[in-house]
Amino acid sequence: MATTSSCSNPSINGSSPITRIAQDHLFSILLLLPLDSIFCFAMTCKKFRSLTYSDPFWESLCRRDWGQSSIDALRSFATDSNKQQQFPWKKLYQQIYQLDSVYCNRILTTHPQGGDEELLLPRPRASHSLNFVSGCLVLFGGGCEGGKHLDDTWVAYVGNDFRRILKWNKIESGIPSGRFGHSCVVIGDCLVLFGGINDHGARQNDTWVGQVAVHDTFVITLSWRLLDVGSIAPPPRGAHAACSIDKRRMLIQGGIGLNGLRLGDTWVLELSENLHLGVWQEIVTHPSPPSRSGHTLTHVGGNQTILFGGRGLGYEVLNDVWLFDTSEGHWRWVQLLFDLQNIPQGLALPRVGHSANLIIGGRLLIHGGEDSYRHRKDDFWVLDIGLVTSIMQSGTPADPERLKTKLWRRLKSKGDNPGGRSFHRACVDPSGRNFYIFGGMVDGLLQPAESSGLRFDGELFLVELAIQC
Repeated sequence: MATTSSCSNPSINGSSPITRIAQDHLFSILLLLPLDSIFCFAMTCKKFRSLTYSDPFWESLCRRDWGQSSIDALRSFATDSNKQQQFPWKKLYQQIYQLDSVYCNRILTTHPQGGDEELLLPRPRASHSLNFVSGCLVLFGGGCEGGKHLDDTWVAYVGNDFRRILKWNKIESGIPSGRFGHSCVVIGDCLVLFGGINDHGARQNDTWVGQVAVHDTFVITLSWRLLDVGSIAPPPRGAHAACSIDKRRMLIQGGIGLNGLRLGDTWVLELSENLHLGVWQEIVTHPSPPSRSGHTLTHVGGNQTILFGGRGLGYEVLNDVWLFDTSEGHWRWVQLLFDLQNIPQGLALPRVGHSANLIIGGRLLIHGGEDSYRHRKDDFWVLDIGLVTSIMQSGTPADPERLKTKLWRRLKSKGDNPGGRSFHRACVDPSGRNFYIFGGMVDGLLQPAESSGLRFDGELFLVELAIQC
């Protein structure tokens, strides 16, 4: 059994200059190491164990692995909850690493002060957009009963207190025009919207920028403007996937183009510093993901973005994972191969119309969607991005099959499960631990030729990672 020794032994001090390195320098060195190596270092002596088990070190480790924005949001939550003393960074890291469940709450949409005025709520819908920006949830467009598009914009202030009662405010703007199956991503404190389909079946390829402002009196304003992108733009489409990949760039892939043809192209929009101009560029690489729609793109930090699932050219529902890598001065797609048979409950993974969001701990949280029979799912899955990148970077890991079986984990759901749904939308707050779900198509099995079984949902859910801090 391994034991730790004391670093106060003169013979050890004489033979180990590392014991004389200043603590801040040791911190810097340790933060370059993987977690297993840090634990090995902690076993060498009591002094190093005390150092590597300290809260300041684990806060630095959380910042390294989760990013500054998550740390700031967690600190803000702790301040609001009077938990600032002795914030348990090591315990939090361990809980995130071993995450096995989420807790779901139905968000109430009643007046917090019990007002008598009529309560305005967004209509039930699917294939809309939902984003968290400037402390607000922003909902735009989508499709509703009768196959009609919506052109409304709704905003609800959340802030840092993770309230379970929200009030939706409708923004009267009239633009962008009504659509569903569009994409909308957050870049800085702005929204960038692209494409979509209207209720006449027309595909669009316009690009809009939305600016949200929260005033001192908690009055919320949102202004949309059409972005000047010059003469080059992606072909019109809807049901594509998109995400921001840095402070001024948006990535889109695939979708349904003219005449219902599924697309497989990749485009990047680069925005000017003031977000008044944009330039589209098509990215042509080999290999690249096959044509599809209803899939997801999620930026997972640094130079990497994950594509998952969707519906292919032959109407088949997919479960493949692709990594879009922008490092080393060039862009490339790399497919991650794995066997569903080797993943517990893995045969349930293929899906279209799901949501995929980056949560705290650098993991991808996937929810809902539907299979090839249009049976809607209510499950939650986590894809371990750290293992994805380690497999990609190592090329030939020591035990690749064992690593791949650990890529996916199905989470338990507690509380008010949102139920089976597809083409809903979801977003995560800056802390990465609170996940909002709105709308979607609900109700069991549906044959492709039937429309009478369609029902659109208009409820808002808050899904929290089951961690204690």
